[in-house]
Amino acid sequence: MAFRRNKKEGVHHCNGSIVEMEKNFGERKKNMNETLQRFEKMLESSEQEFVDLETFEKVTGHYMEMGDWEKALLACDRGLADFPYSLDLILSKVQVLANKGDHEQAHELLDRAALFHPGDVEITFMQVALANMVGDFEEAVELLESLAYRVDDQDEIYFQLGQTYQNAGKLEEAVGYFKKTLAHNLDHEDALLELTHCLEMLGQLESHLDYYTDLVDQAPFSWLAWFNLGVAYRRLDRNIDSVQALEYAILIKEDFASGYFQLGNAYMSLEKFEDAKAQYLIALKLEDDQPEIHCCLGTCYERLEAYDQAIKCYQKTVKLDPMWDDGWYGLGICFNELERWYEAVGFFRRAIQITALNPDYWLALAETEFKVGNVISAFEAFEKAAEIEPSNPEIWLKWSLVLFEQGNYARAIDLLQAAIEDLPEEADLYYHMAVYHIHSGDYREALIFLETALTLDYDGHIQLFDFFQELDKQKALYKIIEQYRQ
Repeated sequence: MAFRRNKKEGVHHCNGSIVEMEKNFGERKKNMNETLQRFEKMLESSEQEFVDLETFEKVTGHYMEMGDWEKALLACDRGLADFPYSLDLILSKVQVLANKGDHEQAHELLDRAALFHPGDVEITFMQVALANMVGDFEEAVELLESLAYRVDDQDEIYFQLGQTYQNAGKLEEAVGYFKKTLAHNLDHEDALLELTHCLEMLGQLESHLDYYTDLVDQAPFSWLAWFNLGVAYRRLDRNIDSVQALEYAILIKEDFASGYFQLGNAYMSLEKFEDAKAQYLIALKLEDDQPEIHCCLGTCYERLEAYDQAIKCYQKTVKLDPMWDDGWYGLGICFNELERWYEAVGFFRRAIQITALNPDYWLALAETEFKVGNVISAFEAFEKAAEIEPSNPEIWLKWSLVLFEQGNYARAIDLLQAAIEDLPEEADLYYHMAVYHIHSGDYREALIFLETALTLDYDGHIQLFDFFQELDKQKALYKIIEQYRQ
């Protein structure tokens, strides 16, 4: 994760029209592109040209935002050659050096900055961030405590302390400081989000629901308070409550992209895919460049069996971020459904290249490899999926079904026997064992497994009839099942 410093900026109130704002944005973007071209031309030609401080700051900020640390460092150095005491450029260079892993030089530069700007709180905040980055959490806490009486924004001090304790793995302490942050500033978005994350990690989210509802009672028109109540409900699978809370959030703040996105997620959990789609589309109008929203919309279309639309969304996802593994996986699922299996295999393998320890990716690859006749590759993928998540009965069932379809009943039985030893409470494993023993002619063993399956989950017996289409066999099975129930 890239190291970023917090730079406080004033809130600017704009009374201009939307058209004027869009026009000004377009002009700023055009001017920025021209500035970058001019700067890069200056780098290539080694020509010296006067550039004002504000331009150096903008160019540096652009390269840092893009993660181009080399050009950002060049911009900092060029700027500091002309403006050696610019605190903004010095701190930007510290950030760049830290992200390049040169922590020692970053520390030295900060020490020099303190000589030029004694007592500046921005320098101390940067020292805190650097201490956190290298894992020196005690120093970070000491620095923050030294700031307590030097800054007006106590909420920011508490938040930074919370983050430091969170980084140190002391989640209880972090929760306390995030709560202190919110006691001073209920609109501190990051504190609300980090508090929810810590409580979830501690398993204390449900016990803190009263805290979240109290925040809403204190500020009934706070979209952030409603939003975090909705997120808390969703994490607890209380999706109907989540929908209600999130609807309040977007009612208060109509341009709240994250609110629409989380509302879409809640509808997905409720399997209300049309409603989810509507929310994701609104979120995209507000933030079109977010791969996560495109990916979730793709999943929504996929569930609606609109595979062509889903493919477009997944393609947009991986175009925005080629490392978004869920996008490649989604493409594989869609092409699989369209029976374009060779293409699906390629997409699943691309997802695995990015995240090799996801059992779902290996399981999907295994099934698809089998469909195209790559039996050895299929078995290797099944084995990998089971190695990653041996407690998932679906992996063992699908692997055994491939063996069963090949007529290799003995291997299918051996495989499920091994699974049952680790998962003795999974009724589906016993139902399939009964099926495989019937096909292999061992009716006594089949009956033993069937009885165990019926004991664990009587209603699960319906799956047996998928394997026996003949009416006489169905009647015989039904007779046994009915006798057992009596």
